[in-house]
Amino acid sequence: MLELVTGATLAVSAGLNAYIPLLGLGLLSRFTDVVQLPAGWSWLENGWALGILGVLLLIEVFVDKVPALDTVNDVLQTVVRPASGGMVFAAGSASDTFAVPDPASFVTSAQFWPFVLGIAIALVPHLLKTIARPVLNALSAGAGTAVASFFEDVGAVLLTVLAVIVPLVALAGVALILVLLIRRLSRGLRERAAQRPTPISPPV
Repeated sequence: MLELVTGATLAVSAGLNAYIPLLGLGLLSRFTDVVQLPAGWSWLENGWALGILGVLLLIEVFVDKVPALDTVNDVLQTVVRPASGGMVFAAGSASDTFAVPDPASFVTSAQFWPFVLGIAIALVPHLLKTIARPVLNALSAGAGTAVASFFEDVGAVLLTVLAVIVPLVALAGVALILVLLIRRLSRGLRERAAQRPTPISPPV
């Protein structure tokens, strides 16, 4: 049960930032005894994999804090973040998903479903972020972009660490982050609607 909580929390983290949970799992597995990845996931702790993930994370951290570029990035990340969510859910829930060499066997096996479930979970925070960010940029003239991105990155880091150390606390963090994302989106939509000019009725 705790493994599923860990996997779900990591998937939510991936919905905020695709590379933080992957890099976190790889680093924790390589340098600590906190995480022991299944055999099919040992590539995550490889030096090349960690280096590539680190570079991708640096690019993501920069681009996500620049108005307009962040919106383009969110569109591109619609594939990457859910895929990362599927991967970290499978790895975090100790499912040896990518140990299956035959794609046809993978799709028809029980190992397929953790990956799909992780994709679905990661899509929720990703879509909330993707919809809310352009509204926030418009209302704040871009000033709120870096601040929002910073807190999203911090949230992804905290969720990743808590997911493998204290999963139940991490679950509470997931609920808090989703509530904050929904509140930010709804508040932004209300403020945007309030700023729309009232149509002038033609004279009778």
